[in-house]
Amino acid sequence: MRHILDAIEARADSAAFAALKIPESYRAAVVLKSEQDTFKGVPSNQKDPRKTVHIQDVPVPEIAPDEVLIAVMASSINFNTVWSSIFEPVSTFGSLARLARESEWAKRHDRDYQVMGSDASGV
Repeated sequence: MRHILDAIEARADSAAFAALKIPESYRAAVVLKSEQDTFKGVPSNQKDPRKTVHIQDVPVPEIAPDEVLIAVMASSINFNTVWSSIFEPVSTFGSLARLARESEWAKRHDRDYQVMGSDASGV
């Protein structure tokens, strides 16, 4: 990852960015499909996101033709993050499984983990 940061700080041109080696994995905040029932029967105000948010290395996904890969420089925890972590109003894993049936590219979203985050700023 350091080589990507070095290119950003050097204000490299687009050709230099295009030539960068993309890492095989990155560190992310994730929720796990195996934990989606963790809070079953627990009142919403007693659900603690710290119990289900994990930091782990995940593979960089193959990028579809209509997608871009960014180096995230800043992100935030917002309501979407909290809802995902407590699986409310429903677990997102069901939605991701349905999405996966739509196309070959969409299959990538049916995993045993979900990378959290719905906004980011980067290069």
